[in-house]
Amino acid sequence: MQTAAIFTSAKPTTSGYRDVSPEGLRSALGTVRVVDVREPHELTGELGHIAGVELAPLSTVAARAASWPRDQVIVLVCRSGARSGSAARTLVDAGFHQVLNLAGGMLAYNAAGFPVVKR
Repeated sequence: MQTAAIFTSAKPTTSGYRDVSPEGLRSALGTVRVVDVREPHELTGELGHIAGVELAPLSTVAARAASWPRDQVIVLVCRSGARSGSAARTLVDAGFHQVLNLAGGMLAYNAAGFPVVKR
């Protein structure tokens, strides 16, 4: 899946970002910026994390995003999709154009059987 394709094929929300399925994210890994907004200890917990993910806890997203290019595709991830949805709204409000939220978060990603890192 090409970078633009992951965004255009994802489900639009009323908040201006789109929800992407675990399958959609999995097919685009390596071509998009994946940001996990959970706390550091959650990355090594039972749900693990996606290899290569960038950690930016929710409380730091606005400040961290100030240096991110506004035209790149960014996929936000958390445990269930709630915190990452909040982070997605923050990025849309800050002028980002291709913001995605992992629908169902790491719970859904794990349920899909995709590999995760647990260390």
